[in-house]
Amino acid sequence: MIYNYMNKGFIVLILCMTIGEVGAQEVSKVWANAVGIEERTLIESKGVSTVLSRGIETPPPYTNLRAAAEWEEIEALTIAWQGYPCILKQIVAASISECRVIVFTENPSSTINYLLGNSCGGSIDLDNVDVVEQELNTIWIRDYGANTVYGSWNDDRILVDWMYNRPRPEDDVVSDALGEHLGIDVYSTTAAPYDLMNTGGNYMSDGFGTAFESELVHDENNGESTWWTTYPNHTPTEIEDIFEVFMGIDTLITMPTLPYDGIHHIDMHMKLLNESTLMVSEYPEGIADGPQINANIDYILSNFTTKWGTPFNIVRIPSPPELGGGYPNTGGWYETYSNAVFVNNKILLPTYYEQYDTTAIRIWEETMPGYEIVGIDCDDGNNDIISLSGAIHCITHSVAVEDPLLISHLPLSDTDNTTDAYIVDAYFSHRSGISEAKLYYTTAPTGPWTEVTMVESSNMNGEDFTAEIPAMPDATYVYYYINGEAISGKTGTLPMPAPLGWWKFRVGETAIDGMVELGPDYSVTFSEVYPNPASAITCIPVMMSKAQDVRVVLRDALGRTLEVIHKGYLPFGETKLFFNAAQIPPGAYFIHLEVNNVNVAGKKVMVL
Repeated sequence: MIYNYMNKGFIVLILCMTIGEVGAQEVSKVWANAVGIEERTLIESKGVSTVLSRGIETPPPYTNLRAAAEWEEIEALTIAWQGYPCILKQIVAASISECRVIVFTENPSSTINYLLGNSCGGSIDLDNVDVVEQELNTIWIRDYGANTVYGSWNDDRILVDWMYNRPRPEDDVVSDALGEHLGIDVYSTTAAPYDLMNTGGNYMSDGFGTAFESELVHDENNGESTWWTTYPNHTPTEIEDIFEVFMGIDTLITMPTLPYDGIHHIDMHMKLLNESTLMVSEYPEGIADGPQINANIDYILSNFTTKWGTPFNIVRIPSPPELGGGYPNTGGWYETYSNAVFVNNKILLPTYYEQYDTTAIRIWEETMPGYEIVGIDCDDGNNDIISLSGAIHCITHSVAVEDPLLISHLPLSDTDNTTDAYIVDAYFSHRSGISEAKLYYTTAPTGPWTEVTMVESSNMNGEDFTAEIPAMPDATYVYYYINGEAISGKTGTLPMPAPLGWWKFRVGETAIDGMVELGPDYSVTFSEVYPNPASAITCIPVMMSKAQDVRVVLRDALGRTLEVIHKGYLPFGETKLFFNAAQIPPGAYFIHLEVNNVNVAGKKVMVL
């Protein structure tokens, strides 16, 4: 039954089941993301009693399914209260201003007491928190939780759940408890011919029919047996068909697993930030999973495109070694800054130690302007959850809103066009239809913003809109965002935090390659690289207005560092640096000059 828990004037919903034995205030026994020897021994001694039939086991009866993307508007964030209470409390505290938080726990009263207590940040207002009593095995709700799918593109919300790839039967039925709690139908891939084993940490959707996975999904659906179960038996084509009929995924991109990532979940090294951008972990050359990650990204760029037919934009973010323990190839923990979660206008980010955290936060802030980046330490004493091969994304899941206003746009690129208007095309969709769409632009991120009414495109389908930003002079930065309103009155912006969040593009060669002001009396200039295009020894003239320690690096189009051309002191005036273009493959490359780990100047060079 369901009853109300009254405390200090607010109501917490509790779904009553059997009370567990572990107090929430203590760091109880927490199983690693992968099944270790101790857990396996316990399971083998007791046996596994899985729920063989659950949810609705036939494909959803809709013809226009759409699996939601993580950056879309969410109604609720879900967590499983099974160890690491301080980290979980920080997640709750950061999220309640953005959405409901649903806490599954074996001991509701203990969990509530901890959330109201003074430890780990102090008492939390529980007005926007649902505490649901539920038997659990582990904290890793991303892997066993259900995914939001819309049956009619942006209507008829359902949840889709797979067979969990772990012998953890209590975890495997949490999706059914979530569906019951929210009154949402749960469709499960638990019965032939649609039986599919999969894990949420190994899945990312672009919201338009494309999803990413590692080949773990092939390995665990190949009909072979493991120590605790027999896998479903499907070909890769059959796996793709199940994704399509249950979730509307028509393009499933699968990549080889990584040699040092024991769980083979892609959220440990990459994250889809929007329909066109992938954030990807970067290691020093030849270290750990760096070579395979780079090969996987090359594979994606060579074989797949975004929904607009353009190459994916790749943002690289350094993965740190374990403090004092090295990288995963030498036994270090698999520390990652991609294992983050969107909570509407916030991004909850795992952090580890300052040396790498500052760089990671800067990259996130530059890539996702306007979002509040909330760092949560995942390698701190009793809160070292990363030692168990998981972080913030692994221990959270989300439920998208029942009434989405879907907006999509391919951001404009830098341009040398100073004479013609810049065309902004965008897609808007709502179940009631679109009443109006607006474009806002400025040349300063603080405004003022110029409003432009977007008009329907020539296909007149009521969902594609366009507007123009007038031509700008050389060396101008243009900032813009879009806003839509549905006939029902539902409104939305993209980027979601606008006007604090926006897209930016640069106009003119001066804006792209010229002098970068670092202060009233300090600047750096890259003069023209020559020869350019290059094929042998190539000169890079650098003009410094003040002597400074700098780092000059050569990177490829994926952002990978190919060569550190200079590291250390550069004097006042011009210094000529050199690299040998004959040693690298033909293509486009970028030379970056960094001061205090901040990229302050760039130059493009073509290699023949």
